Amino acid sequence: MLDVVIIGAGVSGCAVARELSRKKLNIAVLEKNADVCEGTSKANSGIVHAGFDAKPGTLKAKLNVKGSRMMKQLSEELDFPYKQNGSLVLCFDDKDKDKLEELKERGIENGVGELEILDREKVLAIEPAVGEKVAAALHAPMGAIVCPFGLTIALAENAAVNGVDFHFKTKVKEIHKKDGGYEILTNQGSFQARSVINAAGVYADEIHNMVCDEEDKFQITPRKGEYLLYDKKVGNLVSHTLFQLPTALGKGILVTPTVHGNLLTGPTAEDIPDKEGVNTTAEGLDTVLEKAALSILQVPSRQVITSFAGLRAHSSKGDFIIGEVKGAPGFFDVAGMESPGLSCAPAVGEYVAQMVNNYLQPEENGDFIAVRKGIPSMALAGDEERHRLIQENPAYANVICRCEMVTEGEILDAIRRPLGATTTDGVKRRVRAGMGRCQAGFCSPKVVEILSRELGIDESQVIKAEEGSYYLLPENPSGENILPEGI
Repeated sequence: MLDVVIIGAGVSGCAVARELSRKKLNIAVLEKNADVCEGTSKANSGIVHAGFDAKPGTLKAKLNVKGSRMMKQLSEELDFPYKQNGSLVLCFDDKDKDKLEELKERGIENGVGELEILDREKVLAIEPAVGEKVAAALHAPMGAIVCPFGLTIALAENAAVNGVDFHFKTKVKEIHKKDGGYEILTNQGSFQARSVINAAGVYADEIHNMVCDEEDKFQITPRKGEYLLYDKKVGNLVSHTLFQLPTALGKGILVTPTVHGNLLTGPTAEDIPDKEGVNTTAEGLDTVLEKAALSILQVPSRQVITSFAGLRAHSSKGDFIIGEVKGAPGFFDVAGMESPGLSCAPAVGEYVAQMVNNYLQPEENGDFIAVRKGIPSMALAGDEERHRLIQENPAYANVICRCEMVTEGEILDAIRRPLGATTTDGVKRRVRAGMGRCQAGFCSPKVVEILSRELGIDESQVIKAEEGSYYLLPENPSGENILPEGI
């Protein structure tokens, strides 16, 4: 029997896995998709919120402030992109300045330091591109940006190095209470565990409701947010993350640089019934452009290189749902992890691990490895580093993705390292091949070829992400193209 099963390999599940690997525990992570970071964690703003927005006294407030303070050191330990660029909450009417004061006071109560309200002149001094209607702003120097998939993958790899087993394409169907633990039935067989952690994102309600009493059921509503990503040519249009005064549906449309040098605007906020509904719409993207125009003078719409949508796990209870389920000892929820869930991840990992450790009373893992080295980037490396990498492996001289200058050596590292990429999206999120202006238009065939060679499969079996997302059709002996089995 396993000690712990974690359901979901998003940022929360991976953060908990990494923290629990500090102890001598047999841990398995079950993920229904083909890779880590396939749900909410891959499609969000990548913002490390300072912590002034959450209602004081909530888990969101407590874990946001702690998690954001932990993020810089974590980025140094696990080698993922992070930048403390600060944030501004923009006010467009002098009548609303009192709302900025309220946010500032809330932030102070939450423990956020260095908050300051700036008039229009001071805002223009640090962000010349802000819109004409901007009257004032709340400045939070502690705000930061991070690579959301870089963070999640780093946590997962470090957990794996420390003994955590990851099971992909493993969907939970049923959970039954057993003496001393739980039986988790999946499409890949059954797992027995003393403790279960429910970090299933928008499906966390379904997992919770498998073990709770009828009166303790809750509902997760997928809240869709649509985004526009812009070319690096306009990545320095703003330096801070620009928020708008929040509403009941969230923090509104933001404008922010990314840690990779792009510009990002979004998200919208639309509650939908479909937990896989990540399609973008003309109406949603028009809304992003229209509202972003309040924050900056000229939205560079001709520099858009892609659009995408993500789903936030909005709970019917309002706050994060973290804790042991009533009547289900050893079963812990990590649910409703909408914004600022990414910012909270390091603190969530510690918080949940402490509860599980109190329940299981495990020994320390004296062999725990706290650091992880990321994949070297030829685009960012200096001449000396590039020369060294090419001398060690000539594949680092073979550029595959011209937009992002990603080499074959980096792609090989992405595939061969712990929890290595098995899909083209997995390669993209690890080394950015296909993230540039042409959006994989030129590099996809070569990436497919490399994956085929490294994984020992036919090119027709290489997929983009989910089952069935093939690039090529196999040829049968008659020379006719045929669909892969199941398509």
